[in-house]
Amino acid sequence: MTSSTLFTDAMALTSSGNGVYRGELNEHWTIGPKVHGGAMLALCANAARTEFGEADVEPIAVSGNFLWAPDPGAMDVVTTVRKRGRRVSLVDVELNQGERTALRASITLGTPEHHVPPLLSVNPVIPLMTPEPPPGLEPIGPGHSMADIVHLAHGCDIRPSLTTFSRRADQGMPVIEYWVRPRGVAPDVLFALLCGDVSAPVTFGVNRFGWAPTVQLTAFLRARPADGWLRVMCTATQIGQDWFDEDHIVVDCEGRIIVQTRQLAMVPTR
Repeated sequence: MTSSTLFTDAMALTSSGNGVYRGELNEHWTIGPKVHGGAMLALCANAARTEFGEADVEPIAVSGNFLWAPDPGAMDVVTTVRKRGRRVSLVDVELNQGERTALRASITLGTPEHHVPPLLSVNPVIPLMTPEPPPGLEPIGPGHSMADIVHLAHGCDIRPSLTTFSRRADQGMPVIEYWVRPRGVAPDVLFALLCGDVSAPVTFGVNRFGWAPTVQLTAFLRARPADGWLRVMCTATQIGQDWFDEDHIVVDCEGRIIVQTRQLAMVPTR
């Protein structure tokens, strides 16, 4: 039987009692052979939200430490509610596969921004990226150079702009642009969190290819996304010899900042 490619199915959880949930991330939610970090973080956020059990509460800040890269398959998500507050609450989460913990996360729960203009916003995406992908921008799929690695394309329509991938360090930091939306369903807050880790490593811009494992990732959910394409801009501040940072800004089709992320990762070896 073919595994489901729907994002909503990937986020499905079954309660085992005592704050423990069973989920499964199949081969469609992987980068290469390993489960995608953003999908893991979104699953943890969903478990925290589910265990908390109050309407209109979302994971407004998610901080995850990646301990091990699991294979596709069943996972146990263990939640512990640390605080139930009037506006801000906190849930600790562990994502386990077998006897090993793959991810430890701290999920801050609250109400995202309402659909009103911000007091002040500096949004670098709007001047550079149109609400929909430009005509002719090729989606990742059969024949695409990234198709054998980015298996997320089975469940998402992902359209990367490769025009700034090959910048040298002396020409400025790479800026990588993506248009992304899930197949068959509207984007939600969990999918927006996944998009905060959707880009190829910015190290591609300095000719460092290969696996760039994320060590720590922090995401802020600013608002719930509108139904349509999500625009993702990825850049960095410094690519060192051993470590690099990578930032994502996720903007919906209405031009609102939905998710911001920053991660620390390891530079691939030559």
